[in-house]
Amino acid sequence: MIRVAIFDDNKTFTDNLALMFQGNADFLLSGVFPNALNALQKVARAKPDVVIMDIKMPEVSGIEAVKIIKAVNPGLQILMQTVFEDEDKVFAAICAGASGYILKGTAPDEILEAIAEVYAGGSPMSPSIARKVLSFFRSVHQPEPEFYDLSKREKEILKCLVDGQSYKMIAETCFISINTVNSHIRKIYDKLHVNSSQEAVSKALRQKLIYGSDFEGEK
Repeated sequence: MIRVAIFDDNKTFTDNLALMFQGNADFLLSGVFPNALNALQKVARAKPDVVIMDIKMPEVSGIEAVKIIKAVNPGLQILMQTVFEDEDKVFAAICAGASGYILKGTAPDEILEAIAEVYAGGSPMSPSIARKVLSFFRSVHQPEPEFYDLSKREKEILKCLVDGQSYKMIAETCFISINTVNSHIRKIYDKLHVNSSQEAVSKALRQKLIYGSDFEGEK
């Protein structure tokens, strides 16, 4: 069971999330907080595995709260959820230590999938957010890629990660099982010398591992 705490000042929204968790044996809502004041104490009380954090809140912003929480709880997974698609806020949240970023209005089953994915070490992002991240990295001069001996299938799955796809979506895109996706991703981590999908995506973009001539030629 994944323990989840929510920081959001929109009561209607948090009530809807609470209803989503009711009757679901895989998730437990351990705390709902309308602001991020005394965030460390609230986290200590709720003992969550995953925090859903709104960006725009009174007194203390979600981005500041992420910095405060991660400084003391570096292993805690924080999933940002907001109506904002502003690049500055997206990158500020990621730099602060957020593990994923999804938009409000995301379907309930996709929210649950994102929580499970971030808990498992993934970095879920709404597709529109992933595109903004990709656009940003493409606009920055990047060093020449190193050789990591990724197979065609591994590059395909790595591209899916960059595009913000969940493990389930990757399985559907590539017509393989989720267990096979997990196996390929573990091999990708080993070859790239990373420990999470967020690190893998960052390295793929930074070193042009999937947008170089080699990958384009394999399509």
